[in-house]
Amino acid sequence: MGLVFRCLSWFPLSLLHALGAALGWIVYLASRTYRRRFRAQVAQAGIAWADARPAVAAAGRMAAELPWLWIATRHRPLGDKLRWEGGELIAAALAEKRGLVVLTPHLGCFEICAQAIAERFTTPEAPITVLYRPARQASLRDVMAGSRERPGLATAPASLAGVRQMIRGLRKGEVIGLLPDQVPPEGLGVWVPLFGRPAYTMTLAARLVQQTGAELLLIWGERLPGGQGFVVHVLPAPEIARDASNEAAATAINAAMESLIRRAPGQYLWGYHRYKQPRGLDIGAAPDNPAP
Repeated sequence: MGLVFRCLSWFPLSLLHALGAALGWIVYLASRTYRRRFRAQVAQAGIAWADARPAVAAAGRMAAELPWLWIATRHRPLGDKLRWEGGELIAAALAEKRGLVVLTPHLGCFEICAQAIAERFTTPEAPITVLYRPARQASLRDVMAGSRERPGLATAPASLAGVRQMIRGLRKGEVIGLLPDQVPPEGLGVWVPLFGRPAYTMTLAARLVQQTGAELLLIWGERLPGGQGFVVHVLPAPEIARDASNEAAATAINAAMESLIRRAPGQYLWGYHRYKQPRGLDIGAAPDNPAP
């Protein structure tokens, strides 16, 4: 797998995106379960199929661009492949020296967000730290680890040690990046609505803000057509009160994720099993709303 990634990293981004679009449709047509979940979650969100349909190809592009993102950009700047909208919000938040949490759903190219911040705003001494789960395949784990060995970018494992690492970073005024629409393990989330349906939602993002007083911003990486590159959009986030309950804070964050997804439903990962039961959770304790 590592050799394949290294070979693909030499391909131009436009070709990788073209191959990825075909891959996205192959997977969609080949898997009835994936197709049913994809369409059910689009319908749950009230999104017109015509608006969400491009997300079939976008899912493949997301996978195909990884060699370029992880390897080809390791030792060279993103250059004209990257544009910013709202980057001044990050600069202003960092000037406050209170720490900054940036949240993005599985929308567009979420991998580009941390890389872009590392290139423009952070340093090896004060990096952006992103939460990660190692890949199951050893060869892919090595590629992932190498991709994130770059100035201004650090990783934290999805564990208690990783949470402590992120808290230390925030208290030093650094940046933390999270995907709050990942389904957390049992006991680390709450059941709150997402597009009108209960979804098990992490409490970590809000707790980091509440415990450290850090700023909170929304961010997502728009994938431009024809391999032109990406636009990183930064937007204000809802205010999370220090005394807000886990349910209230998670509800506010899910509402913010909905607002981002509605901006570009054709780039959201609708096939992600967002409404699944967290691993180890007693099914009887979950809302009476089975996942598709």
